[in-house]
Amino acid sequence: MSTPNILLIMADEFRRDALGCYGHPVVETPNLDRLAARGTRFTQAYTPSPICVPARASLATGQYACQSGYWCNALPYTGTPPGWAHELRAAGHDVVSIGKLHYRSTDDDNGFSEEILPMHVHDGVGWIRGLLRSEDLTLDNVGDFARQIGAGSDPYTDYDNQVADRAEHWIRERRADSGPWTTFVSFVRPHYPLTCPEEYLSRYPVDRMTLPKAAPAGGRPNHPVLAGMRDYACYDDYFTDETRLLAIASYYGLCTMIDDYVGRLLDALDDSGLSDDTLVMFVSDHGESLGDRGFWTKCTMYEESVVIPMIVAGPNVAKGAVRDDPVSLIDVRDTLIDAAGLDRPSTGSGSISLLDPALADPERPVFSEYHDGGSITGMFMLRQGRWKYIVYPGYDDQLFDLHDDPDEDHDLGSSPETIDLRAGLRLTLNQFCDPDNANRQAFDDQNRRIETLGGKDAILNTQVYDHTPVPTDILD
Repeated sequence: MSTPNILLIMADEFRRDALGCYGHPVVETPNLDRLAARGTRFTQAYTPSPICVPARASLATGQYACQSGYWCNALPYTGTPPGWAHELRAAGHDVVSIGKLHYRSTDDDNGFSEEILPMHVHDGVGWIRGLLRSEDLTLDNVGDFARQIGAGSDPYTDYDNQVADRAEHWIRERRADSGPWTTFVSFVRPHYPLTCPEEYLSRYPVDRMTLPKAAPAGGRPNHPVLAGMRDYACYDDYFTDETRLLAIASYYGLCTMIDDYVGRLLDALDDSGLSDDTLVMFVSDHGESLGDRGFWTKCTMYEESVVIPMIVAGPNVAKGAVRDDPVSLIDVRDTLIDAAGLDRPSTGSGSISLLDPALADPERPVFSEYHDGGSITGMFMLRQGRWKYIVYPGYDDQLFDLHDDPDEDHDLGSSPETIDLRAGLRLTLNQFCDPDNANRQAFDDQNRRIETLGGKDAILNTQVYDHTPVPTDILD
């Protein structure tokens, strides 16, 4: 087959270090480990935005939020500009999605020939409370996060069970001569609520768990923007050490559950004789803080939130290889189009095809940004070489040396010795966007959206939810 089939698998909120192949001593992920063994594992893969909707818009288009205007969970992708799904469909691929998309609506042309069990933003509108960034607010029902842990069922688990069933069935119906096809299988887990089926939770006794990385003295981050985020999403206030360990065990159990689903898809490829002719890619939309530094979920530029697992295997992909050069979800678009043998129109984002080893560059700059709930100003991150540089318009910068300080304990952003270094990194960051201008544009667009929705009071009177509910017409 000259053009391979493509299977893109996405999990939601899956930490890079929560896989055996990335070195975790406890988490069991044998199927993702075997995928890595027959492919290439990327150790420095970043999300373009550590929250669901902007990350998924970037995955589709190969553009950053500062280019597309899909800033937050209340401004979802509408199928414009066209993404990789449109390109592959136009080239003759049968392009199918199965599972979570988190775009605006199936009524939009998102590029797919068919959307199976699609989960989009709630009511086609999304998480609109996050638009109220300038208000002194705290997340609603924030204490539920610490209570919804341990053994139990949840609509997210029920939904993922259906996604796995439908995806396995879809693959097993393919024949060796049925291509080319592209299937995007997207799971919700291990995204919270951290309730976990007992069969998976039982693999992770609480006494084998380790407490999260400690928060700074006093329990608050030292930087005012991060302190504001911590106060807004104050999940950790409702935990004890005992429940923190149970939450972590639950999260690891959900990771293993996703790994089992991936194994079913890989087995279906093997049994159908399609493995040698299929490019398989596994990614997450962002990470999970998991209690580190007093944070849960994502929404910061710390590594646990912004770094993701990324594994690619298939025709012409090096087996058992590890790449340490910085890459991004932005690169998925170019990679899939390249796999199909198509020309790759520039997105203006600096994206690359991960199938071309000649493009590997340890000094390549990668970028991430955040403009959603709890952020009193925008967050703009540049990773280049050993340095992570973060700009918060109106507030002090942060700078971390990831070589000497991989845990990001020592902020060098106020050090007089780093003035010249920071100036150079700022020039590189400005190649992606001007943070001050992008910050103003994000607030302006969000304020217009607030007015369109009827203003602040109308938003505060809407239905309260902390994670997108599964549409009732999807679950059996």
